[in-house]
Amino acid sequence: MVVLNKIYTRTGDDGTTALATGERRKKYDLRIAAYGTLDETNAAIGIARLHTSGGAALDLALARIQNDLFDAGADLATPGKGKGPGGARLTVTDAQVTWLESEIDRLNAGIAPLRSFILPGGSVVAAYLHLARTICRRAERLIAELQDRPDESVTPEVLKYVNRLSDFLFVAARYANDQGARDVLWQPGQNR
Repeated sequence: MVVLNKIYTRTGDDGTTALATGERRKKYDLRIAAYGTLDETNAAIGIARLHTSGGAALDLALARIQNDLFDAGADLATPGKGKGPGGARLTVTDAQVTWLESEIDRLNAGIAPLRSFILPGGSVVAAYLHLARTICRRAERLIAELQDRPDESVTPEVLKYVNRLSDFLFVAARYANDQGARDVLWQPGQNR
């Protein structure tokens, strides 16, 4: 478990931050940007959860995802075969990916198929879930770029998890919009 007695350490005053392995990297490093963007995703989900009072099942799923996003961040903060300060390496698992897939299927079961792209909105919770989805997609792009660098490594499960998470957030937004009834449909060329 992490113990944070002192919040400021001054170690980042030189523009670097520590990975879980103790290695220091520039704060603009791609790896730092990737897990920082997952943190942004988590924050947007936190805002969405302020508006999920009517949907306990959705809120419970989002709470689990918030916790799992910290696992994903820890995975990204530990490059290569490195170990964390406690000796164990925390990684995203296939079971976490499979759980997301089952949640997507569960939420999507009662939603009519799309006949158009949808615009973010409809309800407050859906709009925040769409915001979280777009941030998550940015994290996915950063992680994919990190994975492609020959001097870096990313566990395959973390990229799969983030890919599924953006799909989950899309379906969750539709679910929060009265199972798609309040979705705002894109009308191509409407304002020409």
